Amino acid sequence: QVQLVESGGGLVQSGGSLRLSCTASGSIVVINSMGWYRHPPGKQRELVAGVSSDGLTYYDDSVKGRFTISRDNGTKNTVYLQMNSLKPEDTAVYECKVDKVLTSMGPVFNVWGQGTQVTVSS
Repeated sequence: QVQLVESGGGLVQSGGSLRLSCTASGSIVVINSMGWYRHPPGKQRELVAGVSSDGLTYYDDSVKGRFTISRDNGTKNTVYLQMNSLKPEDTAVYECKVDKVLTSMGPVFNVWGQGTQVTVSS
């Protein structure tokens, strides 16, 4: 069993910053890529940013230059999303996802966190 626990959401004014964290726990051997999605109110879920096990990153055009995704240098079981210059349109529930985790019991696919609310006021 693999669990993802997120933290760091909240209410911030436009132009402010927040840092989200997501930590994976369980009988983990290795995690490949980790990513952050967001689900804005009334819209579909979208991929915001992703990072591979060897550090390659992806960003949606809407957040390039403002958001930075990273993983901890130790176990690499924690992923961060530094969000700067936040805009009201960044308001959403942010969810962490792992595509594939190799555990002591075998591979586990598509693990999601519980989500954390980010609200940006104008």
